[in-house]
Formats: sequence, structure tokens, C-alpha cells
Amino acid sequence: MRFTLISPRVRQNAVNAILEAPEGYTVTIAEPKRSLDQNAFFHAICGDIARSSVKWAGERRTLDQWKNLLISGHGVVTNNKGEVLPGLEGEFVSIRESSARMGVKRAASLIEYSLAFCATHDIILTDTRRQGFLR
Repeated sequence: MRFTLISPRVRQNAVNAILEAPEGYTVTIAEPKRSLDQNAFFHAICGDIARSSVKWAGERRTLDQWKNLLISGHGVVTNNKGEVLPGLEGEFVSIRESSARMGVKRAASLIEYSLAFCATHDIILTDTRRQGFLR
């Protein structure tokens, strides 16, 4: 059962469910996860960057690579740093936060960071606009 606390009645329904829950059940109170629109917006931004002429470390990067770079950079500037460590086969692996686990506010911050990156690198946001995110 999940309750979105939007009114006193829903809040009371949640309290009642807790009082009636069997022994051993768990309850989690958490901020809402990022929205589907936020996810689509962020991926459109990453796609626009990937299709641009901007290179990173001397190479053009894919949408997924830009996603990793933006999430990592955002983590650094918001003091939520990841970690780079040796992988199982001697490669280096970046361990960073998951965008899928971000709350609405954190995802909004990531989008703002990504838009600022685009603005400072003169990246035209064609797909982002075409999908209706920017007018």
C-alpha cells in the first residue's frame, strides 16, 4: 500500500493502515522520486549534447556517457561526490549516485546543472525543444 500525503484525510488513512498492519511490516516515509517528465527532459538534454560537436577528453560522447558525466559533475558541485575505484578486472569504475533514485528536487537540480553546461558550451537544445520542454 502507498499513500501520497496530499490531504488530512489521506494522512489519516495512512495512520489507520499503520495501526492495522501486522507485526513485522515496515513503513517508509520519503520524498517523491523524480517524475517521468524530469527523466525525459534530462535524457533529451543528454541526447542534444551527444549530437552536438562538443567533445570530452578528445572524443564525442554518447547519450549514456553524457548522462554519466553530468550526474558525476553535478554530484561534485553539490557535494555528493562519487568514487573511482579499481574494478574486478583492473579497470577503473566510477561509483556515483543513481538518477533513478533521485527525488524531485535533486532531479530538478541536475536538470539546472545540465542546462547551465549546455549554455556555457553553446549547445543548441533541439530535441529538448522539440519534445516541448523548452519554449
